[in-house]
Amino acid sequence: MGTATLSLGRAGANRPASEALYRAAGIRLLNPEYDLIARCLSGDSAAWEELVRLHTRHVYSMCYRFTGSASESQDLAQEVFLRVFRTLKSFRAAEGSFPTWLARVSRNLLIDHYRRTKQERITDSIEEQLPTLEQEGTEAAWRPDRAIAGREASELLQAALQKLSPELREAVILRDLQEMEYREIAQVLDIPEGTVKSRINRGRAELGRLLRKQKLAV
Repeated sequence: MGTATLSLGRAGANRPASEALYRAAGIRLLNPEYDLIARCLSGDSAAWEELVRLHTRHVYSMCYRFTGSASESQDLAQEVFLRVFRTLKSFRAAEGSFPTWLARVSRNLLIDHYRRTKQERITDSIEEQLPTLEQEGTEAAWRPDRAIAGREASELLQAALQKLSPELREAVILRDLQEMEYREIAQVLDIPEGTVKSRINRGRAELGRLLRKQKLAV
């Protein structure tokens, strides 16, 4: 997997000239990651490379789980970081963590890509087909990354993910594969936490049905 690299041009000082830059960028002091972001905003090329290094794996993983294509995911990860490079100044620490902001940027790009390429969509009414999963222990009873193991099983899981609607797919990916909190997912998707939980439950149920169809123990 290639590492996304974008030049910041001439590198600036290792640290911003004054605390005013931190405040203008909405970044809290005393947090190493926010310090890194502030350095990126100041034009520090080394800081940008470090930021990309720290988050490339998660961005690529999200792209791959959404598309199922390694080569396509590499290109999309590059696009994500290009968008981050262009919009980093819009990040506000007071509004949430950087990983949550990055996940939102990634998700928006993936949705744009999905619409642009006009992938085949599932049009059947999933709402009518899936059982309602409200009983306790649903989350503990089924986790895709724990239910199956091995390369072949992983490929089957990926194939099953591709059969989910984008709304259910992204909810399951963010929760079970990216391991984000419900609150963070709600911020990324800009929907209520209750809707997040509903989509995750429906997505898990549909994935379970698809995997059982493949005779996998879930």
